[in-house]
Amino acid sequence: MSKRKAVYASKIKRAVHMLFYRRHAKPGVKGWELRKALGADYPKVLSILDEYLKPLDLQVKTVFEEGEKPQSEKPTLEELDRARFYITLRGELTPKEAKMIGWRIDDLAGLAITIAYIISKKGKAPRREVEELLREKLPGWKTSLNIDRYIRYGYISQDENQQLYLDWRTRAEVDQKALIDLLLSK
Repeated sequence: MSKRKAVYASKIKRAVHMLFYRRHAKPGVKGWELRKALGADYPKVLSILDEYLKPLDLQVKTVFEEGEKPQSEKPTLEELDRARFYITLRGELTPKEAKMIGWRIDDLAGLAITIAYIISKKGKAPRREVEELLREKLPGWKTSLNIDRYIRYGYISQDENQQLYLDWRTRAEVDQKALIDLLLSK
């Protein structure tokens, strides 16, 4: 193995350790942390890692903070330093696999309804409206519990004015455009 390949193999190994093992309250790693550990060429290291993960149906996902979308198609190193990187599924779960995550199908449907409603309201919605919407499809006693659960798992967040927003996990795991297209096509 050439010296260059050995360097990249070592960097990929470090990137895997940083991305797979949770070190903070939120999973994933900030770009500046990767730059500090791997060097300025960390986007190339992540690109190579992403190719290795492809046969496993996993991907390295870049998530920009809310309101910090990159100016162009190809983000700058500065923009990437502020982004967070995750390992997520590349494809979709089958219904049988979805059972293994421990959520009931109606809880998942409630999450999809909640996310779609918040997207339709341009990124924020009053909690009261979301609860009323969920009560039409789910038992009333479950709506508040489910919303608290979605907040606890990082799919949505809530401010002091009872407004709900999409949170880091939705931005990392949910293809929002595909969700809306799927809901509108039925």
